[in-house]
Amino acid sequence: MTGTIGSGKNYFGSDFVGANSSAAVLDATIQAFGVGTETYGATTNESGGILAGGTEGNDNDNFVLRAGPFAPRDGKMTVRARFKYSNVDCAVWFGFTETLDSGTPVMPSEFATTSMTYRGSGGMIGINYDADGDTDDFRAVMGDGSAAISDSSNGIRASATLTADRWFESEVILNEDGSGEIWLGHSGNANQTGINKLKLVKRFSTATLLTNTDLFFACLMIEERSGNSRTMEVDYFYGEAGRDWRY
Repeated sequence: MTGTIGSGKNYFGSDFVGANSSAAVLDATIQAFGVGTETYGATTNESGGILAGGTEGNDNDNFVLRAGPFAPRDGKMTVRARFKYSNVDCAVWFGFTETLDSGTPVMPSEFATTSMTYRGSGGMIGINYDADGDTDDFRAVMGDGSAAISDSSNGIRASATLTADRWFESEVILNEDGSGEIWLGHSGNANQTGINKLKLVKRFSTATLLTNTDLFFACLMIEERSGNSRTMEVDYFYGEAGRDWRY
């Protein structure tokens, strides 16, 4: 028996709107939560409509979308999103994470100065941007047990153009054997010179990989780095996993 299970949303401006200080269910398969009181705005002033998630206005306040959980042993897992942020003085994390507390969520990994810190106690694979770093860029990461695994180290740079109000598209894949891939692209590049189309940032396939029996959540989040409220606009957020029933 084969098949897939999925969890996602293409935002057309008809979702939950208001403020929330605890976990909210946006639909049957997606939770939204954060540190502080988040605000949710549904708007159609962008193509296709968006969900705008805002933070409260204190340093390290954040806004999170989460779906799942999924297990890679059941088949390849994929999460896709199209998003942008209001200001560059923030941090963004997107991908799969094993541990993410809905009461006080923290970034699975954070980059400061020149070093990546793996804060999640469980496994993770994704892409990270953090304004606390000396050089602004998205970085592909894989970690487990609060440490880098495979050849993740301080993250692998995407060489992206980081500006506010620019759409980014990303896809993170976690395979049955614990290996994975991180893809990233951004819009607004009329000269076709950057990574306006999805580009493979990193394929993690060597040395220690993720444990395929663990459960992972698909996650997209923004966190403050300046003590000012920041907004993440999300066009779509979708995670899926194969169900091969072979184990």
